[in-house]
Amino acid sequence: MKNIALYAIIMENKLKGLISLHDRFLCPTCGAPLTRGPRDYRCAQNHLFDLSRSGYVNLLTAGSKHSKVPGDNKLMVNARRSFLDKGYYSKLCELVSLRAAVLAGDGPVLDAGCGEGYYTTAVFEALARSGRQVDVMGIDISKIALDKAAKRCKEIAWAVGSVFHLPVGTESCGLLLNLFAPYCGEEYHRVLAPDGKMLLVIPGKDHLWELKKAVYEHPYRNEVKDFALEGFELLRAEHCADTLFLDNAEDIDHLFKMTPYYYKTSEQDYRRLAALSELTTRIEFNVLEYQKKGKGML
Repeated sequence: MKNIALYAIIMENKLKGLISLHDRFLCPTCGAPLTRGPRDYRCAQNHLFDLSRSGYVNLLTAGSKHSKVPGDNKLMVNARRSFLDKGYYSKLCELVSLRAAVLAGDGPVLDAGCGEGYYTTAVFEALARSGRQVDVMGIDISKIALDKAAKRCKEIAWAVGSVFHLPVGTESCGLLLNLFAPYCGEEYHRVLAPDGKMLLVIPGKDHLWELKKAVYEHPYRNEVKDFALEGFELLRAEHCADTLFLDNAEDIDHLFKMTPYYYKTSEQDYRRLAALSELTTRIEFNVLEYQKKGKGML
């Protein structure tokens, strides 16, 4: 923890019992609550799940895997971590942290598809500064990403799992975050408390437009779908935009590799990217806030 003042706040909150590594995960084998011990989680049926050396628990069952190593790979995770840690998306991170602190109620905060934990940790720190009960969970299908996340913040409970089968109880969460991750409305509706909120971030139409123009002969703008979501009431929509100037090839490469474009790009197009020594590009996001509707509205 680089911020000494924030670290002092977190330690004080831990002594007051405002921060705890909770027992809110469910056993993926039998569905019973898991209790955290010093080195593992276990349920009443004695199903045991070891904590990794970095501090996450793997709750992804073999039947939930669609590949041998599901989720973001090492290349994408390392590129995103390096890029984000340089503060290029700090404007979005500050907005997400601010709005999450406003929306968070008494129940725990769940980041569904948390990646390497950049935004999850920022939300945790914003809540810690408020002096309220801080109960934050991060779930992602990538073990590689979760290893980085667990090293980033030890006070958050991290678990490998699928956003389509979240290992948490029904109506157990006060706020759910979904930032650039796969969306599963029915499952998010299930885990949110009756008065629960959801904070969703999606790319805007012109996000990374200049990057696309530099790489592709026929670039296309992002399709932005209607903000209406079944089972949820839209409370607030905020547009967040900025212009980035990248003055070195490494950061440009990291930005590209943390997007899905990298895996769909030809060798010829990638050579255009590799030739860039600097880049100015727009970044654009829609930050959407929702209230869960009643069961009959789903």
